[in-house]
Amino acid sequence: MAPKKNDDILTYNGKMLLRKGNEIYYGSPDGKYMVIFKILETEKLKDLDIATKVIVELRTNEKENSQLMRQAERDSLYKAFDIGFYWLDDALANY
Repeated sequence: MAPKKNDDILTYNGKMLLRKGNEIYYGSPDGKYMVIFKILETEKLKDLDIATKVIVELRTNEKENSQLMRQAERDSLYKAFDIGFYWLDDALANY
């Protein structure tokens, strides 16, 4: 399923997808959990920066009191999205 842009907010599978610098946030602002993708390293491929080291974190969505639930490192953004999207869906289904 391709990302959709609703009212200037990018969504994927009905959840917000927001980038701020080298961090990508995925989830509902009102949801219990959120996934954060932290891009630590990139490589140039022609004129594009390709992520080569990404930290994936599943966190509770409690602003200042947010707790880390799971964490992993992946060597591409695709692999990071794969595990992060699964973690969030699983956590929300078991909440």
